Formats: sequence, structure tokens, C-alpha cells
Amino acid sequence: MIGVLTGDIVNSRTKLADEWQPGLIGILCQYGNEPNDWELFRGDSFQIRVAPEKALKAAIHIKAGVKRTTPLDVRIAIGIGMEDHASSKVTSSTGSAFILSGECFDTLKKQTLAIATANDQWDEVGNLLLSLASLTMDNWSPATAEAIQTAIENPQMNQEALAKKMNKSQSSISEALKRGGYDAVMRMEKFFEHQILKAWSR
Repeated sequence: MIGVLTGDIVNSRTKLADEWQPGLIGILCQYGNEPNDWELFRGDSFQIRVAPEKALKAAIHIKAGVKRTTPLDVRIAIGIGMEDHASSKVTSSTGSAFILSGECFDTLKKQTLAIATANDQWDEVGNLLLSLASLTMDNWSPATAEAIQTAIENPQMNQEALAKKMNKSQSSISEALKRGGYDAVMRMEKFFEHQILKAWSR
């Protein structure tokens, strides 16, 4: 079982690629190697293969990184399923995870984050949670997104350490994480991780 994220950058034409692409690549590199595990294509689209239980964390991480640049956002469809053929290029690999991710991506309209598995009942609950979380995540400011990305990348750090790393006051970091619903979003991520491990990982 694997997780496949298919996504694209919203409003990408309003910015030069070098304003956002290096940041996105930096995040993707934390989850694997190009092109085996991730690829950029069509200029503003990407696909990445991850462990299924890490798929939502990767999606939240990518969203935080992209939203550091106004007015950009990202649409991401997560597919959880099998990989029948692992190509040297992730976009050439095949299996139900890739099909589910692609089909899910095609259904994204106003919603920016969704998940598809072989279990319709599980998908219904999961996508309800993602819809609710997106009400907060879609409105992250650049400062909030920066704080959340830094917190995700440094889980061992407390707010004081994060503030020092970002050269900001602890109160500003605390407010940014609170405003971005960081604790609730990451509790949701841990819930997904537990449920995916319980249901699909062997």
C-alpha cells in the first residue's frame, strides 16, 4: 500500500516560478528523491509517492509551504491504494493508488484537499474532516503558513525554540500557530495516520 498525492498550484500564473518552486521542491525532497518518488510536470503540477500513513502530513506540509507566497494555494488529491508497477519515474508508475489520486483530483473544484481509497464509507468520513479543516487551512496567511511549516519540520522544538529559529518573538509564533489551528490540524493528521495504519498497512 502507498499514498499518492496529485496536486497543482492555484494562481501560479500570478508569480514567477522561482518565487515558489524552490520552496516546493525543498519540501518534496524531504519525502523522497526525484523522479522516483516525486516529479513536477506541466510547470505547476506535481505527483509524489509516500507511505500511506504519511500522506496527509505531506499534504499539509506542502500546503503550508506554498501558502507562504501570496496569493498562491494548492489543490491536492490523496489516493491510498496499491502500486502494481514502480517505474523509475513516479508519473509512469501504475496501480490503484495512482488511479484513485488522479480520479480524486479530477473531482476537486472549490475544495482544495480530498482523499480517495477503496472504502467509500471511510472516504466519506475522511473528506468531511478535510472539508472542515480546509475552512482554516485555506485561510492561512504567509506568516501563519511559515510558522506551521517550521513547526512541522521541527517537531522536537517548542515555541521558544521555533521563535529563535525564525528570529521572531515567542508570542508571535504562538499567535500564528493558534490562528492557523495548528494543534487541531495536527490532531486530525494523527487521527488519519492511526486510522490508515489500522485499516490498510500490514
